[in-house]
Formats: sequence, C-alpha cells, structure tokens
Amino acid sequence: MKDLDYASLDCLTALADERSFERAAQRLSISQSAVSQRLRSLESQVGQLLVVRSRPLRLTEPGKVLLRYARQLQAMRTDMARELGGRVTPNERIAIAVNADSLATWVLPALDRVVQAGLKEGFGLELVVDDQDFTHDWLRQGEVLGCVSTVRQALRGCAVQALGVMRYVAVASPAFVRERLPRGLNEANFASTPFLVFNRKDDSQALWVTKAFGVRSPRLLERYVPSSEAYVRAVSMGWGVGVAPELQLRPLIASGELQLLRSDVSVDVTLYWHQWKLLSEQTAAPARVALLDQIGQALATGARAALHQAEA
Repeated sequence: MKDLDYASLDCLTALADERSFERAAQRLSISQSAVSQRLRSLESQVGQLLVVRSRPLRLTEPGKVLLRYARQLQAMRTDMARELGGRVTPNERIAIAVNADSLATWVLPALDRVVQAGLKEGFGLELVVDDQDFTHDWLRQGEVLGCVSTVRQALRGCAVQALGVMRYVAVASPAFVRERLPRGLNEANFASTPFLVFNRKDDSQALWVTKAFGVRSPRLLERYVPSSEAYVRAVSMGWGVGVAPELQLRPLIASGELQLLRSDVSVDVTLYWHQWKLLSEQTAAPARVALLDQIGQALATGARAALHQAEA
C-alpha cells in the first residue's frame, strides 16, 4: 500500500467525529465536494469502503482500523509540533473516553495541568463519556486513543495500568429514610423501594442489592437520572435510593444531607487506563514526554490521590 495522504486521513477522522459530510467540511474549512473527493481517494488507495453513507454516517470495519492509525498519526504530529516549539494544527485534539462518575469526581483535577498547557500550546483534549464497562469499546473502534475502563486485559498494541478502586455506597435523604424506610432497607422492602439509576448500562444498584441481600439478578423499581451531578441531587431531594461513588458522596454524608445505608456493604470497581502505543514510542526517547503519555501519567497521579488503592 502506498503512503497514505495526511489530508485524506484527517478527512476520515473529521467524518468519524462529526458524522456528516457537511459538518466535516466545516471543521476542515473545505467544501463538501472536497471531503467526498478525499474520502474516495483514500478508499481507492486501500481498496475498501471506509464509510457507510447513512444519516448519521458510520465507519465500516476497515474504516475503524484506518481510523485508529489516523488518530495515532495525528497524536504523533502534535508531539512533533510541540517538540519543534511550534503551534499544532488548528482543531487538533486528543480524544480519550472516561466514565461519568470519574469525570464528576477526580478526572478534571487530574487533567488540569495538561489542559492548561494545551491552551498555551494549541492542542485540545476531547473527553468522550460512557459507562466504565463500555469505554473500552471506543478504544477498540479507534474513536479514542485512551480510556478509563473496568476492562483489565489490554488490546493488542495497547498499554494498560491499574488506576485504583472506585467504591460505591448506597445512600438516601434522611426524609426518604424516615418516610419510606423506617426499619431500614432490607430483604422485605428493597423490591418496592425506588432506586435511582444513571442509565440502562448502569448495574451498580443491582450489584449492591446482590451483595447486601444475596439476591441474584434482582428486579428493582428503577428511576433514571442520566447525569452524575443531577443523580446525587435527585437522591438529596428524596427521589429514591442512590448507589454512587463514596468519593462524590463523602461531603454530603458528613453534612447530614444524605444518609448512608448499610455501611458494611459497598461495591468496589477497579479502574484501568488503556492507551495505544504510538509508533514514536518505539524510536529513541523524545526530549519531552509524548502528550498521550502525559495524559496517562496525570490520570495515574490523580487516581492515586483520589481512589482507593487495591492491595498487591
């Protein structure tokens, strides 16, 4: 296969991010016909269809493979520009996937120094949010270069490191406990008690009930609140029982705004950082740490300060 054209690869990443030819053209500051032409040229070079022209458009499996390469190449170009002391290409950004609970608690402080440096140097950091059991899929499909995930096994071509344990506990507002759970949450009433759930991927409530009462695959009265901050607020307002990170709930429990249920029961979720090994890492050590490595190091440092650390 001949050397692939940078502009065509940038076109593929824009299409993957924007999911339409019109928005991709706007992002690249070119016409839609130029986007189509670059895509056709790239498909001709690799001899395979890369994009399904649907609404929204989606990448084929070969397209996802090439997208992984294109994103790694963009990251390497960003590092090269930083090495040479110049500004990176406009709209250049490194995408990583994180879970909502980590984003609401420890991730932003951990990444602050990297982001502040990016404001000066011209690169951006894009955070993609999904359930911690599904962020790994974004990495596999080439949508991101790194992810915070519960998956322990590294993909081929990726590095992985343990970050720490996020502990989930059950809480409710004092008023909710007085009115709905005067005898506490127990085997007799958990099925008729409203539980707040982040989304349909969230199983922390079921895991907590299974651990607390020994019930496999419990059927719960679920109420959905798909925002980490709004979720905790809804629990405080008495909408139901919540199972959320102890790190996020700690000040509210201390102030008495929320009441801990079954202090002896918690669900521990071990988080891992995965990142693609860029081609530049296989050469001589650069004068400065690669941007993706900086992100991983920042997350590891922040996690050590905020999360429980599993015993070796």
